[in-house]
Amino acid sequence: MERIICLAIGYILGNFQTAYFYGKAHGIDIRKHGSGNAGTTNALRVLGTKAGLIVLAGDIIKCVLAIVFSRLLFAGSHPDMIYLLSMYAAAGAILGHNFPFWLGFKGGKGIAATAGLILAFHPYFIPVGVILFFVTFFTTHYVSLGSLLVYAGFIIELVVMGQNGQFAGMTQMQLYEMYAVGAFLTVMAYYKHRENIKRLLHGTERKTYLTRKSDMN
Repeated sequence: MERIICLAIGYILGNFQTAYFYGKAHGIDIRKHGSGNAGTTNALRVLGTKAGLIVLAGDIIKCVLAIVFSRLLFAGSHPDMIYLLSMYAAAGAILGHNFPFWLGFKGGKGIAATAGLILAFHPYFIPVGVILFFVTFFTTHYVSLGSLLVYAGFIIELVVMGQNGQFAGMTQMQLYEMYAVGAFLTVMAYYKHRENIKRLLHGTERKTYLTRKSDMN
């Protein structure tokens, strides 16, 4: 039951579509412009740097809040499961972002929401995630490549930390369950980026810059 509650909390928060609301406030449906994705990168390309930063912040915050609420609810009664329940809450937020029911299940790709997971889940994840993304982005200007590398680093670090006892109190079965949720999120991220992966392999992936809007309409 605790898992379902955390998933539900996350999913409800994840349905707050920052890019969609920001776009509507500026007279457009972001899903009908650029890549058609209701996420940070498309907001940045279509509406500019300010829009991208606002959307990024909103999508990070909703995942952070999902984790915070799950911990407030269950830290006292289930301290041994708090990391597992946090993972379920984050998974709910990412699913809500990617598949919002009130927008016909057409949302984003979940990377900004995943940044909220990395920021709130455990402090050890922050430096690895930041380095992987920003070094890749500022070197190549491929948001997709940086995002995919962050997920690869995340699942590897999750397993390594778990097997080295960093998540105190968790049983081995709980660890395996947490790895499974993390693996599901990783597979989903790679699936959502399947077209980006094809373009990366063919050298046709679109680069993103912070200093100007995209010329894509």
